[in-house]
Amino acid sequence: MSAVSIKHYLSLVKFSHTVFALPFAIIGYFLGVDAIGTTPNWTLFAKVLLCMVFARSAAMGFNRYIDRTFDEQNARTAIREIPAGVISPKSALLFVVLMSLAFIVTTWFINPLCFFLSPIALAVILGYSITKRFTWLCHLVLGVGLSLAPIGAYLAVTGAFDWLPLFFSFAVLFWTAGFDIIYALQDEEFDRSQQLFSIPVWLGKKKALRLSEFLHGITALFILAAGFYMQAGLFYWFGAAVFLTMLVYQHSIVKPNDLSRVNLAFGTTNGIASVVLGISYILEHFIS
Repeated sequence: MSAVSIKHYLSLVKFSHTVFALPFAIIGYFLGVDAIGTTPNWTLFAKVLLCMVFARSAAMGFNRYIDRTFDEQNARTAIREIPAGVISPKSALLFVVLMSLAFIVTTWFINPLCFFLSPIALAVILGYSITKRFTWLCHLVLGVGLSLAPIGAYLAVTGAFDWLPLFFSFAVLFWTAGFDIIYALQDEEFDRSQQLFSIPVWLGKKKALRLSEFLHGITALFILAAGFYMQAGLFYWFGAAVFLTMLVYQHSIVKPNDLSRVNLAFGTTNGIASVVLGISYILEHFIS
């Protein structure tokens, strides 16, 4: 595969958006390390990161493959790799299969629980792409997919379920659903014309934004609850404060009649929120 092709595939799966869930996988990993009272296993850490990259690449590739006919008709998405003819549908589907297999194989080298759960995880994250065809709950399904990151990383370390990573999983669920609603505002008219389902189509822009705010309010509660539950120190609380500030900020710059800063709200602010919280928890682990 040439360097140009690699660039196109990275663009196909929006590799830069991995930053949304990846810090939460890292948080889940170090939660597991703390839970069993050991030092980090960096080989296992690398496997967790690979699982994140493979799973998300499979999910995004499948999304682009299955939505290719809609993307062709939407002026905003017609420049994407498949409708633009840069990557063929067959090549995109092969990429999805390879990424899915790489994810499953990597879980085999982590532990039996992760391996046996890997098909379920794939079903969720791939299945999201078809939900827009029949339910406005598609945003929450996407949230469920990304919410697997912290609990999955925790299971990789401990091989057992626990309450603490669930605080972060629920935070990711409602956070993702909230910002995906903001992103979907751009396509309200197109989705309505194609009889596709989304919160903006169901409620309209104004009410959809109010619901997004409500979901982000729930996110804030889980971020705060996690801190109190684990008796977090200053580093975590600093990261939490930045995360919550970014939630408020993104809603201050997107209005029903002004969507010009949707990409700033969706991409930049959420990326900053996630990265700062992840770094803050890592500092909490190593310094506090």
